[in-house]
Amino acid sequence: MNRSILQVEGSLTLADAELLEKISIELRERTGHKVMIDLADLSFLDSEGATVLNRLKQQGVALEGVHHFIQKVIELAERRGAA
Repeated sequence: MNRSILQVEGSLTLADAELLEKISIELRERTGHKVMIDLADLSFLDSEGATVLNRLKQQGVALEGVHHFIQKVIELAERRGAA
């Protein structure tokens, strides 16, 4: 299966994450490709942005290149969502 890769650099706040979510969904619907988001160059992620990334992950979007700190923020968002 083909895949599309989106690369994120710098900061990812709620507004940016919501735009990323919209682009990811539209890309998957238009191309039929699996979407992968490369977070290797992400330097800041707020909790609301992490919630959106977690939602994308649950929809089958792969998150790659996740640094330890960013992974912890995403895990905290995941726990909050499950509570």
